[in-house]
Amino acid sequence: MVCKRCIKVVRDEFAKLNLDIEEIELGKVNVSSQLSIDKIGEIRQVLDENGFELIDDKKSRLIESIKTLIIEKIHHSGHILESKNSSDYIAKELGYDYSYLSHLFSSVEGMTIEKYIINQKIEKVKELLVYDELTLNEISYQLGYSSVQHLSSQFKKITGLTPSHFKKLKEGKRKPLDEI
Repeated sequence: MVCKRCIKVVRDEFAKLNLDIEEIELGKVNVSSQLSIDKIGEIRQVLDENGFELIDDKKSRLIESIKTLIIEKIHHSGHILESKNSSDYIAKELGYDYSYLSHLFSSVEGMTIEKYIINQKIEKVKELLVYDELTLNEISYQLGYSSVQHLSSQFKKITGLTPSHFKKLKEGKRKPLDEI
C-alpha cells in the first residue's frame, strides 16, 4: 500500500471479509483474530484483485517496509529525506544494520536504496511541477537538494528531460508510486 486511498481500499475489503482490523498503516495490517489457511487465501485473492499482494515472508516484508518508509517520508510527511541521513533513519526505524538492509534490498530489487530514494524524489518533483505552485528553487529546497542545479541534473538523468521541458509536456507525466 503506497497511499491513503490504498489503506481505504484494504480497510473496506477486509470489512467485507468480516475481519476486525486492530491496526492499519502503509504496508501493514494487523487483524484481531488468528487466520485460517482458507481466510488467508481469501485475503490474497481480494488483495490481488485490487492490485496489491500479500507479503508473507520476512525478507519481502522487510523490503516493503523500506519502501513504505521512503514513500511515507518523501510523499506524505512533508519532511525531507536527505541522502546522507537516510541510512541512519531507515536502520533506526527498522532495527536492522543498514548494510544488511542495503544488501537485501539491492539483491532483490536490482537497485540500491539510494537509487530508489532518488527515483521517489524525482517522482515527487514531477508531481510538484505538474501542480505548478512552487518554483524549482522551492522544490529543490523542499526535497533537500543542495542546489537547483543538482536537482535539474538528477531529474534529466532519470527522465531524459529538463524540469522546464517536463513542465511543458501535457500527458504521461507521472507514474504510480508502486511502479517506480
